[in-house]
Amino acid sequence: MQFCSVLVLLECSDSGAVAAWLHQRIDMQPRMPACYILTMPLLLTEAIVLHAFDYLESSRIIRLLTREAGIQSALARGARKSRARYGSALDLFAEGTAQLFVKPNRELHNFTGFEISRSRSELAEEVGRFTAASTIAELALRFAGEEGSPQLYDTVSDVLERICRAAPEQTVSVGLAGCWRIVSVVGFTPELSSCALCHTPLRDSEDATFSAASGGVVCPGCSKLARGGRRLPSTARAAINSWLASDDSVALSDAEGRSHQRLLREFLDAHMPDDRPLRAFAVWEHERWSAA
Repeated sequence: MQFCSVLVLLECSDSGAVAAWLHQRIDMQPRMPACYILTMPLLLTEAIVLHAFDYLESSRIIRLLTREAGIQSALARGARKSRARYGSALDLFAEGTAQLFVKPNRELHNFTGFEISRSRSELAEEVGRFTAASTIAELALRFAGEEGSPQLYDTVSDVLERICRAAPEQTVSVGLAGCWRIVSVVGFTPELSSCALCHTPLRDSEDATFSAASGGVVCPGCSKLARGGRRLPSTARAAINSWLASDDSVALSDAEGRSHQRLLREFLDAHMPDDRPLRAFAVWEHERWSAA
């Protein structure tokens, strides 16, 4: 009937009447909300690939640390069928500018492109580097939310670069430095200069008791009240202070490295936002890697 009406108007009316009738019909039609064109806005942001896994037969899901939007998960369609589409953009620890079509109120977005600036292939060349970098990625995934944190982003990027340059015998020390820096950025800096409970100043030259649950070192009087305390030599306290100050040149023996990893794990267990195990950290801590 509408089509016939248009024909009648075209035959019997002037152009002004036709235009008026068409405008009337358009006004009567239900309109899409104005926000319809924004249902999948494009997010263009600096990003680091922290995790990737296969999805269905042809795609992959990647988890990114972004500067503007924190942790984001995205679907890279067809990534398993053809590497040419994304190249090295989906490699772990790669960094660049990501393009995401963001779905409101959804946890999985569409990954459309990645202009890579740093591939970090060095991390795959030595197993100690790879396990240290995997631990850094795991901590970033666990601590970062969906709010942008430029400071955390820059810290993770810098730490990965330092691990890339680390000699095989230095990967544990550089990895520990990176972990403590991330812990500090997210607000859990350990107390190392005074008692975490009563705030009594402690001498740097003295050994102390470190209580992960209390948030750092405790004085002799409070050590009886602190849960799960362990002796922390003054040299170990100095090493942690150096790492927090971005100095990763501290030399460690194998035994010292393992003691520091255990101390860090206990601190993380006491302050992580949930009880899920740190699997990458466990591999980094318990396996003996060598340069061979």
